[in-house]
Amino acid sequence: MSLRLIPFADPGVPDTRSGLRLILWLEHQQLRGQALAIFWGLVFFGGIAASPIAVGLAVQAVIDRSWPKLILSGVLLLVFGAAKAGADSYFHRAVVSNWISTASRLQQLLMRKASELGSLLTRRIAAGEVVAVSSGDVEKIGWFVEVLGRFTAALLTSFAVVIGLLFYEPQLGLVVAVAVPVLAFSIVPLMGPAERRADAQRAKGGRATELAADTVAGLRVLRGIGGEQLFLDRYRAASQEYRASAVRSARMWSLIAALQVLLFGLFLVLIVWMGVRMVSAGRITVGELVTTYGFITFLLVPLHTFEETANAFIFSKVSAKRAARVLSLRRTDDTMGTAAAQLPEGDLFDPISGLQVPAGSFTAVVSGNPDAGGLLADRLGGHSPTAEPDEASVQLGGVGLDDLPLDSARTVVLVQDKDPVLLSGTVRELFDVPASGAVSPETALEAAQCADILDVLRQSLPAGETDAMHAVLTERGRSLSGGQRQRIALARSLYVDPQVLVLDEPTSAVDAHTEARIADGLRLLRAGRTTVVFTSSPLMLDRADRVVFVPDGRVAAVGTHHELVHTNPRYRAVVTREEEPTLEESV
Repeated sequence: MSLRLIPFADPGVPDTRSGLRLILWLEHQQLRGQALAIFWGLVFFGGIAASPIAVGLAVQAVIDRSWPKLILSGVLLLVFGAAKAGADSYFHRAVVSNWISTASRLQQLLMRKASELGSLLTRRIAAGEVVAVSSGDVEKIGWFVEVLGRFTAALLTSFAVVIGLLFYEPQLGLVVAVAVPVLAFSIVPLMGPAERRADAQRAKGGRATELAADTVAGLRVLRGIGGEQLFLDRYRAASQEYRASAVRSARMWSLIAALQVLLFGLFLVLIVWMGVRMVSAGRITVGELVTTYGFITFLLVPLHTFEETANAFIFSKVSAKRAARVLSLRRTDDTMGTAAAQLPEGDLFDPISGLQVPAGSFTAVVSGNPDAGGLLADRLGGHSPTAEPDEASVQLGGVGLDDLPLDSARTVVLVQDKDPVLLSGTVRELFDVPASGAVSPETALEAAQCADILDVLRQSLPAGETDAMHAVLTERGRSLSGGQRQRIALARSLYVDPQVLVLDEPTSAVDAHTEARIADGLRLLRAGRTTVVFTSSPLMLDRADRVVFVPDGRVAAVGTHHELVHTNPRYRAVVTREEEPTLEESV
């Protein structure tokens, strides 16, 4: 398959019932590439395998002092060498193309799954595990697809060599025909322990990656509380366990390699001993012995390839099992997203909590529990991580979001979580996202009160450049403060201008003066559009058309901020940070 087709227009629907089925599916996608690799592999290995014929003929020509035979052997060596050299580059290109195509297809499938699940992915599988699957595991699976083409070509060439030996020298050929399968399958009893050790190595490696990802993500917090050393010790222990498991796995493969070298060496000694006796008895010539020895020596190549294939299969099987686990994740069940594509309008309603958001309103939701509020925000966007197949879906204008195709659901409802991600690139590139076109980036930045951020970024521009939109943001916006990242991310969400915008604590790291101006800008820019803000800030609550109090996963009160502060003690305790009243006091 041509690498020009990457990225694939459609990477396909993988078989994720098991790791082995995923590998077979990937192999099926590379049938054409594998056929091409096998063809060039046969030419390449055939050139190597046929060379002993010319060498044996040359040796015998020297013994017989025959110039015609010597010239013929030289011509044959030239032909076989040219075939090997010519096929080598095409063979290498074919197998590497299979590797790259498989790895790219898997990467696309994983990215598509991440896009489908959104924040739910890392709630179901640790972020470190996702990183390990999309990097190391993808490489190992691609390795097996690559080596399988080489192994098939080597195996077919070996069959041809053994059959040729049976006709060329039946007695030695029969010994080879019996010994080669024994040598090839001598490592089979060790494959089980090798697979278990590889599985343990992969598990410990994934654990170390998870710890590293969690530590890097929380580095600022760790420094603030002096916890760097604690996490460093944990990571050091995990990495040492991973190292020890890798050494145990390597020892097993060293034993397998040593066993093959030993057995093949004994086999060669046997063949040479038998051949010398046959030469002494006059049954074969020296040239025929050299040719036979060359054929047998060539068989070391497929034996090494068999060992590498077994190694690749074991590691790829372990990796494919984890990749299949990620790719098999679903938002809820297989019936989701089966309704006709549409962009519904109307009130937003969650039947689980009883939360109803009138169309076009600016509604604030107060939960009192940040985690519970985050889960409810995810539900409003159709991203519930705990949804059951029979659980009622959030409805927009009477249409269930879970019933809509994913593209439609993402178009009508946008959820910005507490820690939005900023990719590296220029400010202009940050706004390179699907949008309605009704709001410009400059207008969105103004509403999110980003003028001071742009002034700072403008100072980093090269001489002669004044447009802050060309300033570069570092990965995850690490060069900005927490409040600055929040405002930039809010501006991006405002620029998208979805029909329903759900914001989860969008100003938690912003000072009060800036927060008040953001609330005014948000209300003005989103006029006539449905906006839901999860917050407990009185400044934001005071600008909302209506406030919904959801303390225990169910709507407890609805009204304006001033009404609820004076009539609901529990609500007042949450927004003013007072001690929550007892049951008797609230009654």
